[in-house]
Amino acid sequence: MSTITAEELSATTLLRFATAGSVDDGKSTLVGRLLHDSKSILTDQLEAVERVSASRGQEAPDLALLTDGLRAEREQGITIDVAYRYFATSRRRFILADTPGHVQYTRNMVTGASTAELTVILVDARNGVVEQTRRHAAIAALLRVPHVVLAVNKMDLVEYRESVFAAIAEEFTAYALELGVPEVTAIPISALAGDNVVEPSANMDWYGGPTVLEHLETVPVSHDLAHCHARLPVQYVIRPQTAEHPDYRGYAGQIAAGTFRVGEAVTVLPSGRTSTISGIDLLGEPVEAAWTTQSVTVLLTDDIDVSRGDLIVPTKDAPATTQDVEATVCHVADAPLTVGHRVLIKHGTRTVKAIVKDIPSRLTLDDLSLHPHPGQLVANDIGRVKIRTAEPLPVDSYADSRRTGSFILIDPADGTTLTAGMVGESFASPEPVKDESDDDSWDF
Repeated sequence: MSTITAEELSATTLLRFATAGSVDDGKSTLVGRLLHDSKSILTDQLEAVERVSASRGQEAPDLALLTDGLRAEREQGITIDVAYRYFATSRRRFILADTPGHVQYTRNMVTGASTAELTVILVDARNGVVEQTRRHAAIAALLRVPHVVLAVNKMDLVEYRESVFAAIAEEFTAYALELGVPEVTAIPISALAGDNVVEPSANMDWYGGPTVLEHLETVPVSHDLAHCHARLPVQYVIRPQTAEHPDYRGYAGQIAAGTFRVGEAVTVLPSGRTSTISGIDLLGEPVEAAWTTQSVTVLLTDDIDVSRGDLIVPTKDAPATTQDVEATVCHVADAPLTVGHRVLIKHGTRTVKAIVKDIPSRLTLDDLSLHPHPGQLVANDIGRVKIRTAEPLPVDSYADSRRTGSFILIDPADGTTLTAGMVGESFASPEPVKDESDDDSWDF
């Protein structure tokens, strides 16, 4: 395995990406091929895969075993859980989420792709665009993943014909653009043989684009979060009250989006109190500015009430607070989500009580049709919900910020995660639904 120096790593950017596709399209094999051909696996890992493959009578190592870690996955030859892998080249670091292809594991894909900046959707060249391909494209659009790669796999089984690839790429790209996917890059590959995964294929001289790894290494990483609405969810209030720092009061957290600067006027939400940033501490040292993903401590000129769960924002760019949240959600729990369901909503570092006021529609991902007022959402369903919260929440639209425009619903009885939500409109928003009169039993 080739080694990368600490200096090289520090100079590289990070790309989070996910893989998706129908069952047996070769997702795990593609991931294994990426790791193997980029020399990102350890010798003992490869030896273990070779032993298992040999015991099955396979002549070559089954590279899918590098990601399919659960016993049930290996026995059935399918991916069930989301497998995360971390690897790096001299040009970029990667966090990869290999997600399942079965319909019943849609929630797993939502989990894996929720933080991804790029999604690789595989298609079997023999089958073309199928129902599950459209489903995964729809989820990528809903989650507003900036980059989508269409990997047309198993080109060796269709004699590497350009016409097969071109037809699939045209059909998928038209569908994805209709959904609002901003960018599609189509690449013909054979994960099993290694064509166009890490090295260019000698069998497809008609293709002049990048290999999968080359595209992953060079695609622009959207660190535009540093330039959008600045948001700092407060995780902890630091008050040493020591002889050295008798009056120190800092508000610590990870910057979810944007940039904060000393001297900037800020507002604390949901209270609406205002102040000015008097200092920013980063790794114990004062700095003049800090930006997205940095964990910092902010000091304010005024001694105002700020606690965990509050949101510090620029006064000139403060979101509205509301107790009525409308969102597109993916239900991930086995128990259904119903109208009138009492839940906890976790938004940033704040958790408050809430009630599911209405479920206006459920989305049918096969054809993007809407089933109005289904009454409930079951596991893997995607739909629209209206939620009434006990306290005001400062929410952004998910289209503006994937961090502060998202939330989860939690079962207050046992802490189970019920639903993942994206605030605001989606590509398949239903027609406006007339609000029913409030139920008298709702106490907020």
